[in-house]
Amino acid sequence: MHNESIPETPVEPAPPCRRRALLVDDERAVAQPMAAYLVQLGWTADVACEPEEAAALITHRDYDVAILDLNLTPWGGSEGLGVLTELRQRCAGTAIIVLSAYVSGEAEQEARRCGADAVLRKPLPLPELARLACALMGVARA
Repeated sequence: MHNESIPETPVEPAPPCRRRALLVDDERAVAQPMAAYLVQLGWTADVACEPEEAAALITHRDYDVAILDLNLTPWGGSEGLGVLTELRQRCAGTAIIVLSAYVSGEAEQEARRCGADAVLRKPLPLPELARLACALMGVARA
């Protein structure tokens, strides 16, 4: 008997599940590490540090998830609610997570009224944030 080897057909890995995230925070030192972490997971991440920048991005792109701060100015306003409202109007299917250092009960209620799916306080471990984002998008894991 002669053993002939069967040539192996290369198996291509499954394409990664493409997820697009929008991170909106006036502190680049907060947004950039989040973006870098999500990119390591195979996501595409856009960062906006101002409401106008976020508005421009959501006008031209669809997002699976948006993670945004409520306070987008140094003097602590609630400009994030405007971004949240616009995002919910333009992208009804986007999972929206508000992640802010100072969230009062009133601010949380207002964020949820504007369409936030989750309202969390900073700091939050990045793996936990990614797991929540995946759960909200209906994806099994990060």
